[in-house]
Amino acid sequence: MRRIGWLFFTIAILLLITAGCSNDQQKAQERFDKYVAMWNKEDFKGMYGYLSKDAKKTISEKDFVNRYKNIYDAIEADKLKVKASKIEDLEIKDHKAVLPFEVNMNSVAGEISFKENAAVVQEKQGDTENWYINWKPNMIFKGLKQGEQVRVATQSAVRGEIMDRSGKYLAQNGEAIQVGVVPQQFSKGGEQAIQQLSKTLALSEKSINQALSASWVKKNQFVPIKTVSQKDASNLENSLKKVEGIQQKKVNARVYPCEEACAHLVGYVAPVTAEYLKEHKDEGYNAQSKAGMIGLESLYEDKLRARDGVMIYTVDKDGNKKNEIAKVNPKDGESIQVTVDTNVQKSLYEQLKDEKGVATALQPKTGEILGLVSTPAFDPNSFSFGIDANTYQSLSTNPDKPLMNRFTKTYSPGSTFKLVTGALAVDEGVVNPNESISISGKKWQKDKSWGNFYVTRVGSKPNVNLRDAYVTSDNIYFAQTALKLGLDKFNSGLKQFGFNQKMPINYPFETSKIAGDQDIKDEGVLANSGYGQGKLQVNPLHLALMYTSIVNDGNIVKPILMNGDESGIWKKQVISKETAQLIQNDLVDVIEDKNGTGHAAKIDGLTLAGKTGTAELKKTQGEKGQENGWFVAVDTKQKNLLVSMMVEGVEDKGGSHYVVPKVKNVFQQYNK
Repeated sequence: MRRIGWLFFTIAILLLITAGCSNDQQKAQERFDKYVAMWNKEDFKGMYGYLSKDAKKTISEKDFVNRYKNIYDAIEADKLKVKASKIEDLEIKDHKAVLPFEVNMNSVAGEISFKENAAVVQEKQGDTENWYINWKPNMIFKGLKQGEQVRVATQSAVRGEIMDRSGKYLAQNGEAIQVGVVPQQFSKGGEQAIQQLSKTLALSEKSINQALSASWVKKNQFVPIKTVSQKDASNLENSLKKVEGIQQKKVNARVYPCEEACAHLVGYVAPVTAEYLKEHKDEGYNAQSKAGMIGLESLYEDKLRARDGVMIYTVDKDGNKKNEIAKVNPKDGESIQVTVDTNVQKSLYEQLKDEKGVATALQPKTGEILGLVSTPAFDPNSFSFGIDANTYQSLSTNPDKPLMNRFTKTYSPGSTFKLVTGALAVDEGVVNPNESISISGKKWQKDKSWGNFYVTRVGSKPNVNLRDAYVTSDNIYFAQTALKLGLDKFNSGLKQFGFNQKMPINYPFETSKIAGDQDIKDEGVLANSGYGQGKLQVNPLHLALMYTSIVNDGNIVKPILMNGDESGIWKKQVISKETAQLIQNDLVDVIEDKNGTGHAAKIDGLTLAGKTGTAELKKTQGEKGQENGWFVAVDTKQKNLLVSMMVEGVEDKGGSHYVVPKVKNVFQQYNK
């Protein structure tokens, strides 16, 4: 009996010991799990409270928190995930144990992943005995030792450049001039020096003073004030010499040689905003990144973009490199070449630079875009170099809206649309182009159901055929023609010409619309639309494309912007070959006939076909309102240039006649 008692007693003791060990294992594991949970939340202050006495002797709470925070900020740590491994039979010896864990995170240098072991110790801190982490630097990164630091190094890559069809730069990686001051010398000039510099650089005195009062500024240190192009720096040289303490430095910069003429087309590169970072999360951008904001720079950002190389590594106390943690090699951006002709682009801009307007130019046989201009414009170099608040405010509040890209928008086409109405009517057989119809007076309405609405015309020939109607731009003729076509044929014909359909080009052009994406359902609107008023809204590039049909046997070419893209047909046989030739001949007479509305565009040696158009923007008939003047012309012999141009607010400038010589000048310059 005595032996049996001792046996039960021994077993009981062993069970108590085993239960105690099991309880300690569970507590150690749970304690480390809580530490890991705080780590995943980046609660570094909370984590410090779980450190052992020995660990706390090596690092203060402030340094512990700052070290984690500074390292994670520097490497742009994201999607941190720390996982503690579960051990079924955790070995505990002398109140110590080892718990494995795994760390995963994204960083500026890509994904970082490592496995390590955490030493935990059971000890009393204050009045409480518990398990604590015997923290060491290798818990931040594998292999990191006491006294070592984490560094991030960037290796710059080069952004791809943008060239025109002949290889001229539209956007290049060049140099600019950074104008700055040395405070110790500059301050000798006092307020007068600040005023003079403000006037010379077109900067507010406030912005200059802010630059000079920055916390890092030292008396003998160069302080950058404004970055300007080399051309501007040369122009300002004499004025800058008068200010003591001024210095100039060459800096690498994204340069736009075409300046205002190509502003909306090419766009610009600028520092990313917080909003941009949010929209492009996980795409490798950071607070120091630059990106294309509008135009080609934005459209082809993924191709042009330079992806800098980044390396995260450790160094010892003497700055010697020790271990590489993560690395991404630099990748230069890819350069692109577009179909744009810089000479044509500048020619269009010269004609429009003092106007609110838009112009497009095409190679009408291939669909290659030679020019896209919106005015007024701005200098994209200002954004690339770092635009100041006053300049941006001036641009953004300007009532003429220089920041708005007009060639992407849609407008009422006016009489330029008569190409479509006449062509559809001939093809449908609802008019005989050679037959004259009688039109009496300068205003007409179908019947009294139209109330006070009349169609008015400028030309007043009593008998008018299709050719006459084009030459004199007879609104009544085309209103009646639209009614003869009828609602169904007119609506389907417009869709045939590409209305309510996105153009096949990778650029954010608005879609031409019939009536807000709906068919025209009213005869009054139908008549009005027949001569380009009503509810028609046309994009300037689409309008130009429609005119390619008369030099391509009735086909509308596909627009091309990237050099090397294969040309093709967007809309096949929108009109018959015979009708295309007929309309072309009539539009040649618009210019060749001395009574033609486009006669001022006649150029000896060239045979142009064209059409004027004046779009009236007013709510009620008879009132005075804004008028936009249009002119579209194409060389019918060489077939190498087609231009569409619109100028806003021509009501006191002669309507569309104001635009005709501007387009003529473009053709003359092109043919030189």
